[in-house]
Parts: sequence; C-alpha cells; structure tokens
Amino acid sequence: MKLAKLFGTALVALSLSVPAVAQQSGGQPDQVDQLAQMVGLTEEQQTEIRAIIDEMQGEIGELRQEARALQQQMQGEIKSDFDEAAIREQAKELGEVTGEIAALSTLMQAKVDSVFTQEQRDELDKRMQQMQQQMQQRRQMQQQMQQGQGQGMQ
Repeated sequence: MKLAKLFGTALVALSLSVPAVAQQSGGQPDQVDQLAQMVGLTEEQQTEIRAIIDEMQGEIGELRQEARALQQQMQGEIKSDFDEAAIREQAKELGEVTGEIAALSTLMQAKVDSVFTQEQRDELDKRMQQMQQQMQQRRQMQQQMQQGQGQGMQ
C-alpha cells in the first residue's frame, strides 16, 4: 500500500514537474486543476501547489538545459581523435546535474505531498492504483494482439 502511495505521489508530482502552463491548448484544465478535480483540492491548496511548482520549476528547467548541453558536448566527442578525459569529465558533470534534478524533483514531490490531507492522499492512492491496473490491462491486451499477429504470420 505504501509503495502504491509513493508511486501515485511520484506520478502526480512528476507530471507536475513538466513545465506547467496555466491553461493548456483547447481550454483544457492544467495539471493542478485536474488534480484538484481528482482529489478535491481547496483553492488554498491549489495556490500552495502552484507556488511550489513555480518556485522549483525555473531551477529544474535550467538544470535540464544544462544536462542537454552536456549530452550534446559528449556527442561531439564521438570521433576518431576522441578525448577520453573530456568525455569522463563531461559524464561526471552530467551525473551531478541529473542528480540535482532528481533531488529537486523529489523535494518538489515531497512539498506537494505535504499539502494534501490524508483523505486526499488515500483518494490519490486509489486513483493511481486504478490507473496502474488500466495500464497493465492495456499492456496485456497489446501483448496478446502482438502474439496473435506473430502467430498469423507463420
């Protein structure tokens, strides 16, 4: 049960860690609005969650850009006269940057989780379990369809 709760919170926070736009195209509600509808967040909770996301989003975004630049630099080292020391240094830097992204994302998840009431956490846990089951069922159906196609080709 605790694992499912952690998974659910991580999934929600992860979806929130993607640059949140106040309104998505087509007038669809943003992720905080969707979360509010899912677990019944108050206006105050929504404001608090938005503040958490806004606070951390800029730093996470900058780190992601830095990580992309380091990856591109490493790709540039793929050549016949490669510099192993440069590759290793860039890989070390990339590891530090991605570690910081993971730390900030986890902190953001924890801060968002602290805004929920226990009842909201329970509801979120229930919803995430349902989503997990649906995804598993879809995967099983896809596997069955692929197996069926593979047998038909023989």
